[in-house]
Amino acid sequence: MAILDNKKEQRVFIPANFEDIILQPRITEKASFRSGGNIYTFEVAATATKTEIKRAIEMIYKVSPTKVNIAQIPAKATLSRGKKGVKKGGKKAYVYLKEGDSIEIV
Repeated sequence: MAILDNKKEQRVFIPANFEDIILQPRITEKASFRSGGNIYTFEVAATATKTEIKRAIEMIYKVSPTKVNIAQIPAKATLSRGKKGVKKGGKKAYVYLKEGDSIEIV
């Protein structure tokens, strides 16, 4: 007789193309200071989870992250030439690597 566990199963959606998760590296002044300490910043899909991001980094860049943190980018109201607009928000991921590992961002 099997014992059933009441924990929920984790279902991770893995797309066929990992570039759908990692949109682009986030190249800013703050991100460049962090990259010296093996922390890299990427813009990711709004629906991406930490495990999906970790797997995508492993498949694309061939390094294994030790930790992934996610932060929301808020939408911001803008004003240009007297017209109101909105900069869209999004999601960014901080990817931590082991000492000696690096990602070459072109």
